[in-house]
Amino acid sequence: MTALDEDFGWTLGVVFRAYVKATNLAVGDLPGGHRGYQILTAATRDQPESQSALCQQLGIDRTVMTYLLDDLERASLVTRQHAPTDRRTRLVVATDTGRTRLADLDRRLQHAEAHVLAGLSREDQASLKALLRKLAVHANAADPVENTCQVVQDIAAGTPQ
Repeated sequence: MTALDEDFGWTLGVVFRAYVKATNLAVGDLPGGHRGYQILTAATRDQPESQSALCQQLGIDRTVMTYLLDDLERASLVTRQHAPTDRRTRLVVATDTGRTRLADLDRRLQHAEAHVLAGLSREDQASLKALLRKLAVHANAADPVENTCQVVQDIAAGTPQ
């Protein structure tokens, strides 16, 4: 055992790095990678009331969202449709191809997560995930994430937001 084994930041960083590597392999061929997955998930399961609401929900800048949606549309995974109640409002809707692709991505991400958590028993995995969820809710309430794109850039650069 080394001194770093007791360092929360180091251990969290090692697990985060392993998770990012494993999940990048799972979603790497999807337009937009992780953000594309989040958009496809929201468009399939949450069905936000507008493209603008989707930006807010995911913390993605409107300009960045436009590029991501263009790429996902070119891949026939989502479409942008006029809202029936207001033609100025655009809805992001998953296509049949997008829903099928999401099911495959979900399976791939489950395998990636299982790979990262393989050193723990099923009970410990469930406990870790529950505790992290609780901690994340608390941390986000204390210091809300306004822009997830910036958070990811800050993490990659090693600087706090």
